[in-house]
Amino acid sequence: MARDFLPQLLRRDRQSDRVVPRSGHTAWLTSFTAGAMTFLAVFALALSMAAGRMADRWSDALARTATVRISAPADQIEMQTRAVLDVLATTPGVESARALSDEEQRKLLEPWFGPDLPVDSLPLPRLVELTEDSAGYDADGLRQRLLAEAPGAVLDDHTRWRRPLAVAAGRLRLLGLVSILLIGGTMAGMITLAAHAALAANAQVIRVLRLVGARDSYIARAFVRRFTLRALAGSAVGALLGMIGIAVLPSADTAGGFLTGLGFTGWGWLLPAALPLLAAVVAFTATRFAAFSRLKELT
Repeated sequence: MARDFLPQLLRRDRQSDRVVPRSGHTAWLTSFTAGAMTFLAVFALALSMAAGRMADRWSDALARTATVRISAPADQIEMQTRAVLDVLATTPGVESARALSDEEQRKLLEPWFGPDLPVDSLPLPRLVELTEDSAGYDADGLRQRLLAEAPGAVLDDHTRWRRPLAVAAGRLRLLGLVSILLIGGTMAGMITLAAHAALAANAQVIRVLRLVGARDSYIARAFVRRFTLRALAGSAVGALLGMIGIAVLPSADTAGGFLTGLGFTGWGWLLPAALPLLAAVVAFTATRFAAFSRLKELT
């Protein structure tokens, strides 16, 4: 069947094309369904890719950083902070480490508690940010050293943040794939119904063609070619409109995050451009199946 796709699509036979009506509800239904489904597929694809990119970006940002949280009495906080910095300075795999200032901690808490949070009067833990080098460090060994040198220090290597992000990225990509498969299945079902309706409406013409010697493969080829071209044209329009809609969305920025990062980058623009070809393959397969099954019923 795959070998028949391009020959049947490109080869034109004016006599066989007359078998299929050029207008009517089956014509616009096929084109509209292909266009609408492709339009939705473009956005499903963009949503899936944007969610995956954002999760990967967050995961990469957390991958080489860790935080040491120091909870101790006020008279011991500075001493334990110095002890933690000394431990980190002699830990293999730690590239740099620094204690966050009160102003930096205030900015971290500002989204949740507002800009007027009295950091000086609250018993907040001191945070030390560390960055690992390409070789990495031994997290378990570092925890043991911190426990011995600064009992109030707790290492957070962001594993609990990275793992959910990685899982979310995989699931969102899978959700996008499932959405595209459902869209393709819906399009195949609608085109199959349209092909059945067109064959039923032309039952008398088909019987006359058989009387004059036309084979079922000849009749089916006419329907397959016409419906495949309709689906290809409608899908191309839908893909173009979808890509225009994606292109006019705001570009990605830090403040907008996910909503402004919805789009394609670089070679990613080739993916929605390939959707019309996939729609044509779906239409070809669905129409071929519908044509031969319906022709058997008309015998």
